[in-house]
Amino acid sequence: MSAVEGMETAHVDAHEHHHVSQNFWQKYIFCEDHKIIAKQYLITGIIWAVIGISMSVIFRIQLGLPDSNLSWLKPILGGWISETGKLDPNFYLALVTMHGTIMVFFVLTAGLSGTFSNFLIPLQIGARDMASGFMNMLSYWFFFLASIIMFGSLFLQTGPAAGGWVIYPPLSALPQAHPGSGAGMTLWLASMALFIVSQLLGGINYITTVINLRTRGMSFDRLPLTIWSFLITAVLGLISFPVLLSSVLLLIMDRHFGTSFYLSDIYINGEALPNVGGSPILFQHLFWFLGHPEVYIVLLPGLGITSEVIATNSRKPIFGYRAMIASMLGIAFLAFIVWAHHMFVTGMNPFLGSVFMFLTLIIAVPSAVKGFNYITTLWKGNIVFTPGMLFSIGLVSLFVSGGLTGIILGNSALDIQLHDTYFVVAHFHLVMGAASAFGLFAGVYHWFPKMFGRMMNPTLGQIHFWFTFIGIYLIFIPMHYVGIAGFPRRYYQFTSYDFTHKFMDMNMFISVAAIFSFLAQFIFLWNFFYSIFKGGRAPQNPWRSNTLEWTTPIVPGHGNWEGELPAVYRWSYDYSKPGAKEDFIPQNIPYSQTLESNFPHENELIATEKAIEAQNFNDQFNSH
Repeated sequence: MSAVEGMETAHVDAHEHHHVSQNFWQKYIFCEDHKIIAKQYLITGIIWAVIGISMSVIFRIQLGLPDSNLSWLKPILGGWISETGKLDPNFYLALVTMHGTIMVFFVLTAGLSGTFSNFLIPLQIGARDMASGFMNMLSYWFFFLASIIMFGSLFLQTGPAAGGWVIYPPLSALPQAHPGSGAGMTLWLASMALFIVSQLLGGINYITTVINLRTRGMSFDRLPLTIWSFLITAVLGLISFPVLLSSVLLLIMDRHFGTSFYLSDIYINGEALPNVGGSPILFQHLFWFLGHPEVYIVLLPGLGITSEVIATNSRKPIFGYRAMIASMLGIAFLAFIVWAHHMFVTGMNPFLGSVFMFLTLIIAVPSAVKGFNYITTLWKGNIVFTPGMLFSIGLVSLFVSGGLTGIILGNSALDIQLHDTYFVVAHFHLVMGAASAFGLFAGVYHWFPKMFGRMMNPTLGQIHFWFTFIGIYLIFIPMHYVGIAGFPRRYYQFTSYDFTHKFMDMNMFISVAAIFSFLAQFIFLWNFFYSIFKGGRAPQNPWRSNTLEWTTPIVPGHGNWEGELPAVYRWSYDYSKPGAKEDFIPQNIPYSQTLESNFPHENELIATEKAIEAQNFNDQFNSH
C-alpha cells in the first residue's frame, strides 16, 4: 500500500473512530454531520408547516363561513374566540401575518433549502461533509432559537405580530397602534434577526463547500443542476438577507429608541407624535430588496430538485443543461433589479414604474427557458411515475400557470387595479408557495431512501399527489376570479359590502377546497413517519440514478464514503445512451469502461482519467 493510500485509510479510520465515540447528544442533537442537520431542518420545517397551514384553515373558515360558530376552537385559541363563538378580528390579522411568515421563511426557506442544501451538497459533489461542520450546526440552532421565539409569541396575551407578513410601518413601528403591534411584533423582529443570522451562516457554508470541496473530476460543468440551484440560492441569500436585517434593526430602533427612520407626521387619537423626517416607503424598498429575491430563494431549490427528478424518471438527459444554468443565473440577476414592482401603488414616478415593469416582464424569458426545457425532457421519455416524479411535473404545471398571472401583475397599469386583491394572493401562492412545496415533496419522496434507508409507500404518495394537486387548483383558480372582482386581501369578512355578497358561495367553495387540501397532507405525514420506522428496506440505487449520493452505503455514515472518495468522469445525465448496457451510467464510471456507448469526443477524454485520479491523491495528501 502506498503512503498516499495509507494517509487516506487513516483519514477514513479517524472519521469512523470519531463517529463511534460520539454520545447521543453529539450524534443527534448538537451534531456536525450534514445529514443529521438536514433531517433536523426537515422535521422542524414539517412541524412549522402543520402549524402554518392550520392557521390558514382557521382564517379560511372565517372567510368562507363568517356566520359559523367557532366555539369548538376555544380549547385551542382560548380568549381569541368570543363567548358567541366568533373569531377576534385582531387575532384574524395575527393568523394571516403568522401564516405568511411561517410558510415563507420557516418552511419554504429553512425547511426546503436548509434540508436539501445540507443533505445533497456534500453527497453530490463527493465531499466528506460541509466546509465547516460547526458553522453548519450553529446555522440550525440559530433557526431553532428563532423558531422558539416565534412560537412563543403565539401565547402572548396581546397576541402575536399582526401587521401582515410584510410588517409595513407605521403599523409595525408603533407599539400602541393595536394589540398585534406590541410585544408580539417585538418577538417577531427578534426571531427574524436570528433567522437571518442562520441563513447567512448556512449560505456561506454552502458556497464554500461547492467551490472548494468538489471531488476529483467534478468540474462545474459536471455538477448536477441541484447543486447549481443550491449555490445560486445561497448567493441570493447572502446578498439580500443583510438588507432585510438592516430594515429589521431600523424598525427596532424606531419602536424602542425614539428614532424616526420610518415615521413622520403621525397622529394617534388626535395626538401628534414627535417623529418627523422618516418615510415608511424606505422600509418597503429595503424589505422588497429581499422580498423579491426571496421568491427565488424558495423556488430555485425546488426547480433544481425537479431537474434531477424529471431527468432520472424520464430516463433521458436533461434538455439544455447549460441553458438551464444560464436561466438560473439570469433569474438570479434580474431578481435584484425588479423589487419595486411590489410598489407600483406607492406613488412612484411613472417613468421609474415603467422601468421596473420592463425588467419584470424580461424575467419571463429565463423562466420560459426552464419551462420549455422541462417539457422537452419529458417529451418521448420512458417516464416512471414515482411520487417524486408526479410532484416534479406538478411543480412545472404550477410554475407555468402561476407565472402567467405574474406577467399580468408585472404590468403597472393592471397591477394598480389588482394590487392587494385576492388575485395577488392566488398568483404568489401558485408560483411561489405551492410550486416550492411541490419541490419539497418531490425531494422528500426521491431522497427518502438515502436519508432513512427505507422506502415510502408509493401508492400513498400518488394519492397524496392527486389530492394535493387538484386541491391547490380548486383553491387558487377561483381566487383569481374573486380578485378581479375586487375582493381585497386581509379583510376579516365580506358580509359588510353589497358587491361581495354575490361571491359568498365561491368564497365558501375556496374554503372547503382549502380544508380538503389540508386533510390530504395527513396522508403524507403518516407515510413519512411510518416509513422511517416500518418502510421497506431501500436498495442501493432505487431510482437507477447517476449522481454520487447513490454510490455511498445505503445509509451513509460519518464521512459519507467508506474508503477513498469517488472520482467523477462524466456529467450526471447519461441516461438511455445508445449502445450502453443499461439505461443509466453513474458519474463515477470512467469512459474507458463504456467504449460501446462513448461519443467520439468522449473517447478523447479517456486520456484524462489517470490525471484525474492522480490529482485526487495529490489534493487529499495536501489537505491532510
